[in-house]
Amino acid sequence: MTLVVVPVRYPLSRHSRATLAEALRIAEDRDADLTILHVDLYQEGREVTRTELKQAVEHEFGALARARYVVRRGFLVEETILDEVAAEDADVVVIGSKQVSRWRRTFSRLLDDPDIDRFLRQKLDCEVITVDAGR
Repeated sequence: MTLVVVPVRYPLSRHSRATLAEALRIAEDRDADLTILHVDLYQEGREVTRTELKQAVEHEFGALARARYVVRRGFLVEETILDEVAAEDADVVVIGSKQVSRWRRTFSRLLDDPDIDRFLRQKLDCEVITVDAGR
């Protein structure tokens, strides 16, 4: 079975809604299951529940039969997403262009001008689809 993972913010931002809409389209086209992932940062002190995440998504998109809602806690959003995608052995990860920009800033501190798309493909061993949520 194909698995699509999409990280989103809570509450859902305009960019998260656009990224999620594309992930839903991809999951439907590929007859895939969908994991909707939110990362709570330890340093922000807010704890989002799976129920809150599910209610927010269903308010925007209706009930999703083959969706799994996951909330993880971490210090770095990017690292937590990588861990979750790898642990689930996802086939596709759908990320917004704003997320790619944040990853680029984070990794540019460690590497010289990294190619984020290539880096993610190497680390995740899955298809990475970037959504221009600003459209």
